[in-house]
Amino acid sequence: MRRLEWSCDAKPELMGTKANYQERNPSEGPVPRLDTGLSMLLSITTLVVANIIEEEESELIDETQQSPTNQRKEKQGKRRKGLITSLQLLGDYEGLLTPPHPVSSVANQAAAKAIMFISGLTVSNGYSMSTNDMPVNCSGNLRHLIVEACIARNMLDTSAYLWPGYVNLANQVPRSVPSQTPGWSSLMNGSPLTLSMINILVSTPASSLSAIEKIYEIAANGSEDEKISAATILCGASLVRGWNIQEHTILFIIKLLSPEVPADYSGSESHLINYAPLLNVLLVGISSVDCVQILSLHGLVPLLASALMPICEAFGSAVPEVSWTLSTGEELSCHAVFSNAFTLLLRLWRFDHPPIDHVMGDIPPVGSHLSPEYLLLVRNSLLASFGTPTRRQLRRRRYSKILSLSVEPIFMDSFPKLKLWYRQHLECIASTFSGLVHGTPVHQIVDALLNLMFRRINRGVQSSTSTTSGSSLSSGPGAEDAQARLKIPAWDILEATPFALDAALTACAHGRLSPRELATGLKDLADFLPASLATIVSYFSAEVTRGIWKPASMNGTDWPSPAVNLSSVEQQIKKILAATGVDVPSLSVGGTYLATLPLPLAALVSLTITYKLDKMSERFLTLVGPALNALAAGCPWPCLPIVVSLWAQKVKRWSDYLVFSASRTVFHHNSDAVVQLLKSCFTSTLGLSPPHISSNGGVGALLGHGFGSHFSGGIAPVAPGILYLRVHRSVRDVIFMTEEILSLLMHSVRDIASSVLTRGAMEKLKKSKYGMRYGQVSLAAAMTRVKLAASLGSSLVWITGGLNLVQSLINETLPSWFISVHGLEQEGGESGGMVAMLRGYALAYFALFCGTFAWGVDSESTASKKRPTVLKAHLEFLASALEGKISLGCDWATAWAYTSGFVCLMVACTPKWVLEVDVDILKRVSKGLRQWNEEELAVALLGLGGVGTMGAAAELVIEMGS
Repeated sequence: MRRLEWSCDAKPELMGTKANYQERNPSEGPVPRLDTGLSMLLSITTLVVANIIEEEESELIDETQQSPTNQRKEKQGKRRKGLITSLQLLGDYEGLLTPPHPVSSVANQAAAKAIMFISGLTVSNGYSMSTNDMPVNCSGNLRHLIVEACIARNMLDTSAYLWPGYVNLANQVPRSVPSQTPGWSSLMNGSPLTLSMINILVSTPASSLSAIEKIYEIAANGSEDEKISAATILCGASLVRGWNIQEHTILFIIKLLSPEVPADYSGSESHLINYAPLLNVLLVGISSVDCVQILSLHGLVPLLASALMPICEAFGSAVPEVSWTLSTGEELSCHAVFSNAFTLLLRLWRFDHPPIDHVMGDIPPVGSHLSPEYLLLVRNSLLASFGTPTRRQLRRRRYSKILSLSVEPIFMDSFPKLKLWYRQHLECIASTFSGLVHGTPVHQIVDALLNLMFRRINRGVQSSTSTTSGSSLSSGPGAEDAQARLKIPAWDILEATPFALDAALTACAHGRLSPRELATGLKDLADFLPASLATIVSYFSAEVTRGIWKPASMNGTDWPSPAVNLSSVEQQIKKILAATGVDVPSLSVGGTYLATLPLPLAALVSLTITYKLDKMSERFLTLVGPALNALAAGCPWPCLPIVVSLWAQKVKRWSDYLVFSASRTVFHHNSDAVVQLLKSCFTSTLGLSPPHISSNGGVGALLGHGFGSHFSGGIAPVAPGILYLRVHRSVRDVIFMTEEILSLLMHSVRDIASSVLTRGAMEKLKKSKYGMRYGQVSLAAAMTRVKLAASLGSSLVWITGGLNLVQSLINETLPSWFISVHGLEQEGGESGGMVAMLRGYALAYFALFCGTFAWGVDSESTASKKRPTVLKAHLEFLASALEGKISLGCDWATAWAYTSGFVCLMVACTPKWVLEVDVDILKRVSKGLRQWNEEELAVALLGLGGVGTMGAAAELVIEMGS
């Protein structure tokens, strides 16, 4: 069987998590830091490997217990041995193991620990070596960190320190362990929590589970001051950078957020009120961007959300008459605790699924399922299914013995106030407000809110002045009286907030309230009850969507003006997109900048720029920021560049991040720009770009090395792959994108053939019937790049639309392409036949890679259940084409190469797929292959078809022998 060699060891998925780490020094902004990202990578990857190993070894233990001899001994599975072998071989790739600068000292400590162990020096729990105590020239790398993470989770033992080449024993070893210093070792030896020790424990991750357990016990059972200190430590470096104990730290925090009812408690209000200072420390401690990302990627958002809901219900229902004085002298109220819990809960809804899941597979659009009920259902499901008893027993080895979480199901009916607010939230989005009834409690709260917001205004407006909400905008009583009237539960304030916002926005639109007064009033409301930011965002977002308000002119008189740096933002956007060839629409008309925004959007951005960027306001801005960005991106160009220009004036150090966000908007409203971006992805990856962009190609050219002014010469062009990863969610017509990707793949094959195959090789190829015997060197080079192009194309399809798009591609798009007549086939010339053949091979790789992304190669995933139906339809199409029942519009060489290539790949790489195909269809495909002189491939296909095809395979072998 003469054909090109079809290898199964290709790595087709070019665009994935690597992109997040190629941005080695990302510009400052609301994004996780590099050391946090590396910590999550080490922690989560190790946990995944641990689960895979436990799955196999629990089955081995069950088999041993069920055997006649009942030999109760654990067997080391192939997966654990494979892990050990892989980590040993990893040492051969030192060039890939250099640690990033933020974690180099920790890597050096990991290497020093191994050296000291081999030298016979013991290190106590929690011991952290200083630079002066380390062995001379001790150089640690990423492998040392990976091994330490595996040891911490019982996948390896300290015998790993003895692996050849793991450490350099020629290094000098300290003569003795240094004297004890205030830190984790001091804590484990019984030292009290002094201020200096607390500072060290907050900034240094715990190095063992026992150390973090000690802190948890103090937080649960210590004095009030000790509890606050321990909670602060838990939310410090052990959570953000403690990859060996990160998952334990998260679970301890969730447990502390859900204290049990004391046995002797007899109060009428929730017992949680008595834990306000401790709960507030935890809520603030886990509200940073880094922490929320960690919680998300560990898959613990549903558990945390279920812990936050009782806090929101209790503190939101409490009258703020009681306050607590913190150690800093600050007064803590029920409203403050509620706001911290509520805003964090709302942010978690965005992180329960990675953003890519919102457009992939069978997961419905975000608005249809991301709700409190959904999070509780996921939480109940997680706690109800822990696998087999043996697997639970193995998993307990990795988790703390002192930690217990309630597995009782929780439902939304337990939180009536939250349920009522969520219903109103949906109503606010769906429709405009009806008039309020005068004299009702809600109307009275609305009046109090308006008096609080606009207490500085002295206009003498009568309280009976009606607005669309039925409320009024009046100076009324003083602010002190308004605040006294608002000493009511936070849920009641949130219920009235939309009506107050409606009144304020209507007054501004009719000139009774200036834009500056509106922004100041919104800020006063948000300062009074930060949780009201959620309602402010949902109300203004809904009003922008409705489009009933006149635009606001951002002229610097009524509204803030972006003119100072709008021109600079435009130039930076053009520079960012320079590598894509995409044109940036001009922000000016006739040399002047006409900056307008929808009125609600102008009000929202005016509110956000009144905030100072500090730790206190960051957790609230991270709630408003994503919504503001998405809202402005959905408005006509250039709304987002205008918003970015305003924000860049406010926070200059975020300028690069903000401008990059604005650059993505170019693709939101222009499908041609997206197509041009896809084209740039192909040309850069295949090395077909102009010389000033890239001539080598590969993943490096596709994903680049980040962006920002930290590069020499200022902000740099962004690689096209990074841009597509950021904008693909805004693509509406994914079927159109699939067709464009397929078209670009075919054009790329033509370019590959013309750039790789030499004229001499072409002369020889013309003499061969199928072009398979000559020009092997050039042909091999062309095939390598063809596989790369197919790999990129399949990655783009998978990222753009996931499972449903892949199935549509194989069921509909590819058959339509083969039937249609293509002008690109009529090329002729020296390379015409070769290009046609390479296109068939490219499509074969393209289809198989897409299928493996969507279904996997086995039958364990849920998505694989849909595979037999799709494969049956596709192979039936191929069988009909082989039998001549379908007239193909493509070149014969393309159809031959695709059919033989796709079947060959299935046989070699996905044999389980073949078993799922109907026997009659396999026989038809096999018969068609024989007619094309592909007897060996026909036999191989039948050989994998199971019992039903054995007879046909035997007959074919006999015929071939005769």
